[in-house]
Amino acid sequence: MIIFVFKILQQRFLLHLISMKAAKRILIADHHPVIRKGISCMLRKTEQFEIVGKAQNMDELNQSLEDCAPDILIMELELPQRNGVSTLRYIKNEYPKLRILIFSHLAEEIYALRCIKTGAAGYLPKSASPKAFLKALKQLAKGGIYLNDDLNASFSPRSVGESSAINRYKKLSTREIEVLNMLSTGKRNKDIAEALDINEKTVSTYKTRLLTKLKVDNIADLINQARLFRLG
Repeated sequence: MIIFVFKILQQRFLLHLISMKAAKRILIADHHPVIRKGISCMLRKTEQFEIVGKAQNMDELNQSLEDCAPDILIMELELPQRNGVSTLRYIKNEYPKLRILIFSHLAEEIYALRCIKTGAAGYLPKSASPKAFLKALKQLAKGGIYLNDDLNASFSPRSVGESSAINRYKKLSTREIEVLNMLSTGKRNKDIAEALDINEKTVSTYKTRLLTKLKVDNIADLINQARLFRLG
């Protein structure tokens, strides 16, 4: 009887070791301390994931990616020092095997599919429930892609008319969205040009395109629309 119990305990211990060994290594990149802490507390209760690093800006993220060798990166799309879809593209170029879950305040119906096409394995808004968050992370851990079940409905002509602001935003290029986001934070042409490594004349061209595509008459209205879609 004692031997039988010992074997059961031994098997359970081995299974525990296997599960620990298989735990996915998680790196969290977000400039809000409460987000980093909240995710850590949530994942600490599971054996499937192990937090190996945290970053609050692009410099720390680059260093953590090099030092920690994570399996999954949970990342806010807008980080200090560098932000937007271009950041995602840069990381995927440097770490092609890294699975990335974008966990952002930016409008899901505008950014989700764009991020997936750029290389993210999932997109989740910060308004999502803890249950949805864990579901997304488990999907990534299995090698899958995660998008909200309701996302396709938001792209349907039945729910969103072709003349709506969302459909106009959907037609913007990645670079146009980056320029628009910077305009909405008060950046000048010179600041935008330096951040995106383009000249000021090109920035002016993008602004003209944005006015036409979003059907607004002036920069003030353009910025107001942009700020509406930046709310998470």
